[in-house]
Amino acid sequence: MIEDIINLLSGTFTSMAPILLAATGEIITEKSGVVNIGLEGIFIISSFTAAVTALYTGDPYLGLLVGIIIGLLSGILHGFISVYLRGDQIIAGVGFNSFAYGISVLGMIALWGSYSNSPPVPKMPNIIIHVTENSDLVIPPITITAIVIAVITWFFLEKTKWGLKLRACGEEPKAAEAMGVHVLRTRFLATVVGAGLTGLGGSYLVIGWLGSFIKTISAGRGFIALANVAFSNWNPLMAIVGAIIFGFFDAFSTYLPITLQKITGQQFTAEANLFMTIPYLATVIIVAIIMKKVKTPRALGKPYIKE
Repeated sequence: MIEDIINLLSGTFTSMAPILLAATGEIITEKSGVVNIGLEGIFIISSFTAAVTALYTGDPYLGLLVGIIIGLLSGILHGFISVYLRGDQIIAGVGFNSFAYGISVLGMIALWGSYSNSPPVPKMPNIIIHVTENSDLVIPPITITAIVIAVITWFFLEKTKWGLKLRACGEEPKAAEAMGVHVLRTRFLATVVGAGLTGLGGSYLVIGWLGSFIKTISAGRGFIALANVAFSNWNPLMAIVGAIIFGFFDAFSTYLPITLQKITGQQFTAEANLFMTIPYLATVIIVAIIMKKVKTPRALGKPYIKE
């Protein structure tokens, strides 16, 4: 029983990191008035570049850094289109998701002759806490980093004058401009920072978790992160809770067939995809329950035209 709990906790801590990083970044972005649904694409392209860098340099930390940089560049692109060109933010995000998937598959074919995955890449070490003779609690350092970032983000948004200015850009941009806030620049920087945090989450998928890049590596986690933003009601502290919940269901979807196999002695290979739907079904149910209670920033998704 204790071993099962430890395994589930380890899986939860492992699964929650990218969701929390992307959700925290998107909260910053959306609080400024910009919506970026291209999180899935940022996950894919940052994890791909992290894998390439780590594989050919042998340095996972350099791969992590490159993935963050790619995330920042993605944010610059989305911010420029959404803020300065006043393009449709939803279309820009959907387009980037498609581009990231396509370019990563082409990259795999060009570099490794594979349509599905990369060779194994160096991974970052995890924190291992010995609990019992047969079980260890695994805590990735990036998970701790993600929690710290979420707490700092909450303090920045709620307790500082800079956070107040950023929130004003997402609520009443004209009033913010009247108070001397540079709305366009604030929105652009918020978009870049948010994408950079998502890039860190994407790098972690390869460098801290799976140890290789596969074309389906994001597996909808970008959209789960978007759901976590709504679940948290744009509160980074609640996003931690949401990431734990979604991370638990992700870990549970892996734990359940293994446990059933031990109990029944039967393999559940054919039902594997059914079990993998658990975190997504949980996401839909949870969001459906709380969506009536959320309050979005009033200027979210609306381009600002300076008068």
